[in-house]
Amino acid sequence: MIASPAYCLPPPRAARLVAWLALGMALSGCADMGDGMTSAFADPAKYDLWDCKQLEGERKRLATRAEQLQSLMAKANTGVAGPVVAELAYRNDYIAVRGQAKLADEVWQRNKCHASAPAAAAPATAAAPPPDLKETPPSRSGSAVY
Repeated sequence: MIASPAYCLPPPRAARLVAWLALGMALSGCADMGDGMTSAFADPAKYDLWDCKQLEGERKRLATRAEQLQSLMAKANTGVAGPVVAELAYRNDYIAVRGQAKLADEVWQRNKCHASAPAAAAPATAAAPPPDLKETPPSRSGSAVY
């Protein structure tokens, strides 16, 4: 029987797992989440035929959705496995919304759109019922025959 020297033994399973995790963490730092990545998740021609009024509503909706996703990610980060949950559950949606918002902003600027003025608040006066109408007694729903 030929005995192999101790230095040639393969590393234990735990050591290999740690090595793979370290390699994965080292390479994950190379991921670029810049503007090029956000535009990969959005259709570049989606907003080309939209008018300024449509774009204004969409930009507000996208800003609200991005804020919601950011708050959900921040809330998830407070838990034990929060960063993992935040990445798996919300990061792709957040990147897609950022990409759509960027494209909507580009079309907004290209169309030379301007934000509409907020509507003037209507005076808050209570409308009184006309005096000639009689008050009818409330109906009883339990007395109906079907």
